[in-house]
Amino acid sequence: MLRVNWNYIKMLVLSVVVIFLYAFSTHRNDGRKVSEPQVEFVGENSLFLTHENVSKLLIQNRKSLKNVPKEALDLNELEKALKSNPMIKSAEVYVAVNGTFNAKVEQKTPIARVNTNASYYIDDEGSFMPLSSNYSARVPLVTGYVDKNNLKNVFTIAKKIQNDEFLKKHVIEIYQSLDKDVFLKLRQCRFLVQLGDVKLLDKKINNLKAFYLKSTKEGTLNEYRNVNLRFDNQVVCSR
Repeated sequence: MLRVNWNYIKMLVLSVVVIFLYAFSTHRNDGRKVSEPQVEFVGENSLFLTHENVSKLLIQNRKSLKNVPKEALDLNELEKALKSNPMIKSAEVYVAVNGTFNAKVEQKTPIARVNTNASYYIDDEGSFMPLSSNYSARVPLVTGYVDKNNLKNVFTIAKKIQNDEFLKKHVIEIYQSLDKDVFLKLRQCRFLVQLGDVKLLDKKINNLKAFYLKSTKEGTLNEYRNVNLRFDNQVVCSR
């Protein structure tokens, strides 16, 4: 007499049911309509871009996102569209299981503002960043002769200012001459600080701090019209 292995049959039926439910769920999930973009900004709190700006970028690259099936979305394409914006440092686009369409955006961080024949920011990686109509960053101005394709010297100084509490408090302007000499203008000071090139920058800044502290104690800070740091181990001042 043939014995029926009911345990085997039960396992087979269960496997078929599981496969069917998975396929059905996947089909329904892929066909689920996505919502309008839910935008989250990470990192910098100051919004150079708004939620509406990001939504428009996404919609422009996918005529309408609302009520589009999940399977019809090219998330890589939408991420590339966001990352191509010169105000955006990084972006992640994804669709949640419930159909919520999400975008996580990290904006660039400006550390200086160029104000010559063109106006724009330099970000903390040395790249170009356009101005925003939504927010204006309080960063040092950059004036003089500046080439958008050669920001190395100015970026080096701006990065030093960003990371140094004394410079961040006192430097309001970076001026670059035609021959690439760099000058600093300090808050409430009449004189210009001539750095020259960016070699031995740490030593030059330490000399500046020592001069500033000594002159402040002596009450002679505003007697100078030029402070020259180009020479090794000394500060040359003119009245």
